Amino acid sequence: MTMTNQRSTQFGDLLKRWRQFRRLSQEELAAAAEVSARHLSFLETGRAQPSRDMVALLAHVLDLPLAERNSFYNAIGFVAPYLDRGLATDEPQVHAALEFILRQQEPYPGLVVDGHWDVLLRNEAAQAVLGPFRRNYVMDASLANNAMHVVFHPKGLRPFIVNWSAFAGEMTRILHREAMQGCQPAIRLQDEIMRYPDLPSAWRDPTNTSAAPITPMMLQMGDLSLSFITTFTSFAMPADAKLEQVKLESFFPADERTARHARNVAKPTNEASDDK
Repeated sequence: MTMTNQRSTQFGDLLKRWRQFRRLSQEELAAAAEVSARHLSFLETGRAQPSRDMVALLAHVLDLPLAERNSFYNAIGFVAPYLDRGLATDEPQVHAALEFILRQQEPYPGLVVDGHWDVLLRNEAAQAVLGPFRRNYVMDASLANNAMHVVFHPKGLRPFIVNWSAFAGEMTRILHREAMQGCQPAIRLQDEIMRYPDLPSAWRDPTNTSAAPITPMMLQMGDLSLSFITTFTSFAMPADAKLEQVKLESFFPADERTARHARNVAKPTNEASDDK
């Protein structure tokens, strides 16, 4: 098999896998891309080699994440168009934007996580408000830095979440949603999380829904009782595959007791700077 034929076969296998992942027939994908079903069949079997424009078209129609679009280009031997640096980017405005939001989030916790939900950045409030819980984790350090694993690990945050069943159930729905969008780190993380014991079988069903409009995270450790609702922020129109997966999780108090505690223990960054 020549290199060209090998690449055509690799691309065809990848195309077929994604078409099936999106639950499309060859006819449906061909119609959406406005190409003949015969040509699409030839592409999937490696009998035809796609042009760069065809690769871009099919990746767009399949609505692939940027990392998977790069895989399409690489499979056929084209240079991938998207960067893959994430927070290692040399664009200073990326770091400036995240740091600004984290500062403005004070005195409430804020985290920046990647596509695998590993924590990349924390604000001072996250250290001060959530630190007492983190210091009581009895789990591997690498897992303790993953926002999903700490929720599901029996010796992570799980023992301190009063409404763990409801909250963790919502987290599985987030994972399903990201996995169904084709995010490979999320797919791998989903597989890891679902290995934990005592998870309801319904959590493995991506169609499982919740009737609750919003579910707070309710924490209890001794006399300390906190309740937070969270939001996620992501970059609009990134041209970097890893940066597309980065999101900022902001914690907001769900009651006045939590707000008061956060204000008492988390000194705003600007006040801390004035004291220096």
